[in-house]
Formats: sequence, C-alpha cells, structure tokens
Amino acid sequence: MSPGENKIIGGNARLVRNINRAAILNLIREQQPISRVKISRITGLNKSTVSSIVAELLENDYLVENLVLDNHVGRNPYQLQLKTGRYFVGAVNIDSRLIRAAIVDIDGRVKMKSELQNTFSGPQEFVGAAVDLVNRLQKKLTIKELVGIGVTIAGLIDQRSGYVTVAPNLGWKDVPLGDLFNEHPGCNSSVYFENDAGASALAELWFGTGLVKSYSNFVFVSVGAGLGTGIVIDRKVLEGKSFAAGEFGHMNLFDHGESCVCGNEGCWEAYASDRATVRRYLEKTDKKIDESNPLLIQDVCSAADKGDKIAESVLKKTGYYLGLGVSNILRALDPPAIVIGGRILQSWDIIYPEILTGLARRSFFGLEKKVMVLPSSLKERPRLIGAATLVLREFFSDYRITK
Repeated sequence: MSPGENKIIGGNARLVRNINRAAILNLIREQQPISRVKISRITGLNKSTVSSIVAELLENDYLVENLVLDNHVGRNPYQLQLKTGRYFVGAVNIDSRLIRAAIVDIDGRVKMKSELQNTFSGPQEFVGAAVDLVNRLQKKLTIKELVGIGVTIAGLIDQRSGYVTVAPNLGWKDVPLGDLFNEHPGCNSSVYFENDAGASALAELWFGTGLVKSYSNFVFVSVGAGLGTGIVIDRKVLEGKSFAAGEFGHMNLFDHGESCVCGNEGCWEAYASDRATVRRYLEKTDKKIDESNPLLIQDVCSAADKGDKIAESVLKKTGYYLGLGVSNILRALDPPAIVIGGRILQSWDIIYPEILTGLARRSFFGLEKKVMVLPSSLKERPRLIGAATLVLREFFSDYRITK
C-alpha cells in the first residue's frame, strides 16, 4: 500500500459509537415510528446505549418522539421518528432537454421543485443555471443552508470527483463537472455525483414502496432520452471500477442495427429509449420534427390513451424491445426483480404485456418465469429523488473508517 492511500484504522469507542449511531438512525428511518425497546431488540444493543444515542439524536434535532396512548399496556411507550422541516438537501438532474432541481426533506419528500429548458451552450452554463435554480428554491423556502446537493447525469461519471468521462446525449466528453460545481461562487454546499440510473436505483431502494420494498437485489431500468440501468446487490448500488457498471443500454441488441449516440449500432438504447419511441412514431405518422415544440414521450402515451392506434403500436414495440434487453440482464445477473422507471410508465398497461413477450422470446431455462417485472413505485422522478438520496446516504451514515 502506498503512503498516500487510505488506511483502515482499528476500532475505538468513538468509532463504534458513530457506527451504532448510524445504525440506529437508519433503523428509525426505515421503520418509523419505533420505540427504544424495539430498537434495542432489533440491533442487539443494550438499552442504555440506545437511550444515550437517541438522546444525542434528539438534541441535534434529527428526531422527534411522541407518546403513544394504549390502554392495553401498562406503560405507554414513546415512539421515535425523523424530525422533518429541519434539515434539507438539494437535488439536480441534468439531461439533454432540461435541468430539474428540487429541495427535499430528510424523509425524501419534495418541498419545492422547478426546471429549466436546455438553452445552454456548454457544461459551465449548465452548472451556473443549476446552482442558480437551487439557490432560488432555497430562498423561496427561506432555508439558510443545505446539508448538501446531489447531482445526477446520464453518462459515465466518477462519483467521488464528479468527472464526466462521457455523456453521449449531452455531447460531453472529459468534463470536470465536480470542479465546475465546487468552484462556482454560488455553490455553498458539498456536492455528490452519480449517473442517473444508479441514483434512480438508490432512490427506489430507499424510498420504494409496495412489492419493490421487499427486494434487496434488483435491477432498475431507467428509460428516458437514453437508457441506463442501476444494479442493486445486497441493498448496495454496484458502481464498478470505472463507474460503468450497469451500462446495459449500450449492449448490442441487433447486429448492424440502428445507429446509437454512442457511435455503435444496434444498441438497446437505440430501440427502447424515449427518443427511439418518439422517432418511430414520427416516422409512422409522417410528422416532421419541430425543434421549437418537440414531440415528447408523454405526448405519444397520451395519444395512445386517446385511442391513437399508431401510438399504441409504437409503444407495444418499445415494450417488446425492453423485454429483449431485460432477457440479457437475466443471463448476466439473474436478479429476482427488474424495476422499470420513466415517463413511459404512463402507458404501463400497454407496454407490460409486450415486455413479457420480448423477455420470453430470448430468455432460456425458464428464467423469465422467475423474475418480477415491476413499475417504479416512486411518485416523483427517480433520477431527481436519486440525486437527493446521494446526500441523504451521507447524512444517515455519518461515520468514517478511514483516515
């Protein structure tokens, strides 16, 4: 190990306490409202340790406690839950068409959000617009400071430094996005980075509801202007050595197929992304592209809802292509669940049967019968909530094991 590398340090009382503190805080986040007795039982920590750490969290305004009246018990318990309205995070999602920003409470609820159309000439203008947008939202809510700001983008990005190796849909290559944010005079918070598919998977992991919540392993397929996937294994998002884990959007679906923005041909993204769906619809209806008023995936979905048979057939084809791509994910990872996210969920009833058809078409050994294909359970855009979750992940894991 070289002298400049991080070294693991041995345990000490303060480190152990911080780890226990993070464990208790996360347990409260996941199971609130919850009593001290239940926390002790689940974590295995003694009651005095739990009480001491909870007292610290209450003092720091992380938690609130409420007395629960129950005539069936001798002593009514105090239930703990996160204190909202005290700590806030900023969230930014940059895509090829616009910038989205939001202020989010520590329980994942969006307090205010806004967006700007893409009229920017380069990364520096994108960053300036994003910072100004977050600052305006923060001012409207009269919030003095943010815990941090999370930023998501479709492309290969080093989550530690924010360095963008490539973002095809934006036309970016070798962009020091982290430096641009950190050096911007209006950015007064720590900034965290991730590609939008990985962040979407993280958001689903933290704030997913219903059946999705029961899975600790799944693959999130983010369908947008591009197509990416986030891989969750044992409740952690897989990054990869070069932060390229999950780039299934650019796996080959057909030899000598449609051209993709990455420069290759036949990529999954070239067939199943929103851009591909809209393109097929325009081709079949002979409509011309209007840059001043572009047709969006939600327009195609709305047309299908109103009985447009061409729109319906185009969406069915997209569903089929999604299924073909998912079959390759099954071969590679064999996950118990696939979660689909994006605006195309507006037409879930149309695309879902076709996803299963495409999946069965190329699957093998009956794997398609063992996987659950689910729509994202998030009410807000996963990639925007994912940006906020990047900060919340740090907030709820406030301990260090390296120096």
